[in-house]
Amino acid sequence: MKRVTRALACGVMGAELGFAVCLLVGVRVPWFVEAVVVGVVAVEAALLIAAYRRGGRAALREVLPPAARRLVGHELRVFGSLGLWVARRRHGVPAGADAFPYARAQASMMYAFTFVCVVETFGMGALLRDWPALHRIVLVLDVYTVLMVLGLHAAAVTRPHVVTAEAVRVRRGAWTDLRIPLERIAAVRRENRYTHTEADGELHLDVASQTSVTLELSSPVRHFTLFGRAREVWCVRLHAEDPDRLARSVAARLTPARTAPSPVPGRPG
Repeated sequence: MKRVTRALACGVMGAELGFAVCLLVGVRVPWFVEAVVVGVVAVEAALLIAAYRRGGRAALREVLPPAARRLVGHELRVFGSLGLWVARRRHGVPAGADAFPYARAQASMMYAFTFVCVVETFGMGALLRDWPALHRIVLVLDVYTVLMVLGLHAAAVTRPHVVTAEAVRVRRGAWTDLRIPLERIAAVRRENRYTHTEADGELHLDVASQTSVTLELSSPVRHFTLFGRAREVWCVRLHAEDPDRLARSVAARLTPARTAPSPVPGRPG
């Protein structure tokens, strides 16, 4: 029953999204279709409110599939990163922590991809000028693609790796965000790698196909993929623009604090 409910929810959401796109681009929709969609939205709102009152957020999670929730959350983080980028702010960097950016290696590729998307937008506009309805739909999709590409790069810029007194937080844009407690890190080393075939228990956060720091763990940490699949990770390879400083920062926090020397005993009487 739960699977059937989730399948229906996904189908209805897809139909509503198509209806919203039609309204946005000015495509005329028959009045009875509008009435059906408005009625379905009203029923959905009533059911969601009733579910929230009955079981809170947990009840709402039962309706939407985990993969759909994670995809929506990822897109919200991507577009939120655009705002952080414009405001020149960073996400999840507390006072006293060391932040290590990594996005510079992919910047040229992302800007080139954005330029290609913009050129494609103008090209499709010229090709579809005789089909205004189709042109508007494609224009919405093209603008969304340009914003998504910029948002992916903005997420990498505004979400650096973070080293605190308690943990190392390794990230790759809005895709991956893994917190590793310091007591679980057995060793850290500076290591350049340009080929990345993940073995069992490894997590590679490569940028522009390169990693420069390796963290070996004494006990595994649980990492969840974008679609919610859990993995036990024993080794993390990541990239940073200043890998030497990152390795030193982690190693310094792994070194136990030195205790004060014991006082010299006095001469026996």
